[in-house]
Amino acid sequence: MKQESPIRARNFPSAKDEVKAVQPHGRYDGPDSSFRMAFADSEFLLREELRPVRLQLELQKAELIQQEQGVESTVVVFGSARFKAPDVASAMHAEALASGDKAALRKAEVMVRNAHWYTEAQRFGELVTREADALGEPVIVATGGGPGIMEAGNRGAFEAGGRSMGMSIFLPFEEAPNPYITPELCFQFHYFAIRKMHFLMRAVALVSFPGGLGTLDELFEVLTLTQTHKIRRRPIVLIGREFWQSLINFDVLVDYGVINADDVKLFHYAETAEEAWELIKAAYNGDNPALVARQMRGN
Repeated sequence: MKQESPIRARNFPSAKDEVKAVQPHGRYDGPDSSFRMAFADSEFLLREELRPVRLQLELQKAELIQQEQGVESTVVVFGSARFKAPDVASAMHAEALASGDKAALRKAEVMVRNAHWYTEAQRFGELVTREADALGEPVIVATGGGPGIMEAGNRGAFEAGGRSMGMSIFLPFEEAPNPYITPELCFQFHYFAIRKMHFLMRAVALVSFPGGLGTLDELFEVLTLTQTHKIRRRPIVLIGREFWQSLINFDVLVDYGVINADDVKLFHYAETAEEAWELIKAAYNGDNPALVARQMRGN
């Protein structure tokens, strides 16, 4: 192991070194003791009054690790956590048919109908990874880290041999992160607000597949911040025109005067992975999205 130069040696021991060096002190090691160092005391850090500190830690941890991992630009993929891969949906349908359970069969039929969105998201993750890598400034696919569309986006990047990021949120009813995320880039958040901020901090494009309340929350956060000029305008692509136009009538908002006619130009519709990628490239006039993003940040 290489010895550290005395010239570069720390004058003060690191916090990690001191925590390791602390020796037990009998009566002061109990659960009610205040003797533990503040930053090593989980009970203290979890106090209600320490929420501002936890917010900062959650923001900073993901930021520092992304810097260390060289993540500069992302294409963010939103969408339903409930959609299944075609083979999984088909197996669910076969099982429901065999059981004779009508409710299970109806649910399985919906899963089969929606499985093509999983396939398209997987294709998109693969396409972005391969195309961006060919540009020489790889763009990382980023998702919410969960199942469904999120899994599909990460899976596409994984099968293309690239890295991808997952920013999961702790939910009592959701399983572990999907298995296709690059381990060093798999994060878990407690605060939705910090998670959504990280979705946007490095995004050069945002692509939303059909989804439910969580997807709508993420999409409208992006649209609101873009409309109000709180963030730099980036390509926003909605996959599945029929779904989105049947769900949200933006023309009604224009007719009632609650948004401007130009606000409907904040996003584009696409049906396939290829169409979405072409829209993203067109927004940068065919240039490398990652390189453009770096230049616009002044790097």
